[in-house]
Amino acid sequence: MEIIAARLEDIDQILHIIEQAKHIMRANGNQTQWINGYPSKEIIATDIHDQHAFVCLVNMEIAGYFCLIIGNDPEPNYKVIKEGAWLNNAPYGVIHRLASSGTAKGIARKAFEFAFSRVNNVRVDTNHDNIPMQNFLKNSGFTYCGIIYVSDGTPRDAFQKIIANHQT
Repeated sequence: MEIIAARLEDIDQILHIIEQAKHIMRANGNQTQWINGYPSKEIIATDIHDQHAFVCLVNMEIAGYFCLIIGNDPEPNYKVIKEGAWLNNAPYGVIHRLASSGTAKGIARKAFEFAFSRVNNVRVDTNHDNIPMQNFLKNSGFTYCGIIYVSDGTPRDAFQKIIANHQT
């Protein structure tokens, strides 16, 4: 599996993968994440334009997508966390819109390995009903930190992981 920067010409394939990921979520009991047209073509295009968009290639075919943003405070919705606290206030990376077509295993693992190859501190949030993602995060050493609220006001479970051996 290879991870490369997404290109504008990949948008249709990315949106198809997002639709497949939505079907997987619904089949696993997650009925409320990624609704009302989210994530849209415009959001993905912005991810690409801002150089935060990545695709996972398996046999030269796009099998996954994610957005990785790294910075001093890359996620405004993380400023307030309820019923807990972040592990630190250091610069961090955040993964959003992680989607798999379901045709290849290991998309999430590869996306997070990619993130940790660039930053040693990663935060992520997911819908409370996204049990497969929550299990993945817990099994991958992420710590549950509390609840954040996304821009539409709905809650998300927040997780963070820090690794000590980061090489830049």
